[in-house]
Amino acid sequence: MSGKSSVFDMIGPVMIGPSSSHTAGVVRIARAAIRVLGGKPDHADITFYNSFARTYEGHGSDKAIIAGLMDFKTDDPKIKQAFELAEENKLTYKFKSIGNASVYHPNTIKLNLTKGEQKVEVIGESLGGGLINISFVDGFIADFSAQSHTLIIKANDVSGAIAFISSVIAQEKANIATMSVSRKGKNDQACHVIEMDSGLQPITIEYLKSLQWIKEIIYIPDIDL
Repeated sequence: MSGKSSVFDMIGPVMIGPSSSHTAGVVRIARAAIRVLGGKPDHADITFYNSFARTYEGHGSDKAIIAGLMDFKTDDPKIKQAFELAEENKLTYKFKSIGNASVYHPNTIKLNLTKGEQKVEVIGESLGGGLINISFVDGFIADFSAQSHTLIIKANDVSGAIAFISSVIAQEKANIATMSVSRKGKNDQACHVIEMDSGLQPITIEYLKSLQWIKEIIYIPDIDL
């Protein structure tokens, strides 16, 4: 993220609910997560941690997370009817709360989402003012804000992978804002998370997918989360 504060950072987003952390941030975590999944889920196991665990019902975070899973925006008045609309849309879910998890940010949510045969685990943090950080995807460190074009690449941990991926992105003159790489172990699978100032053409995504050492690509264009 830029070191400069914007008007958005100072006053927060237009939203439904009493708190940007407990409503707008929560909606955005869910909307980012369904883009990692590749669509709206059929079922969600939702775990609220720390401060969220104690306040999620009273502050409307429970409705906000369900609304986000249905891709409602932060200012959508239908957030208040999220439970009823989830039932109509055949979205099933379970809530769980863990009040003392010192390894996590005070406002943390874990989403285990299922859509048919697809499954994903996303852990997100609500930072205040509607800002979020997606800290983990399927156990890999992610740390992206969902405010930029984001590329998530799961690949074999091969020599030169970072330089190669960077060079492909550079061919499109897409400036890399942030990049993080984590892996399960030496020479094991790695996860590259790249935030860019501009997007990539579909042909570039398809080229990267065609490489044998790249196992999965998730591309999240710049959207209003």
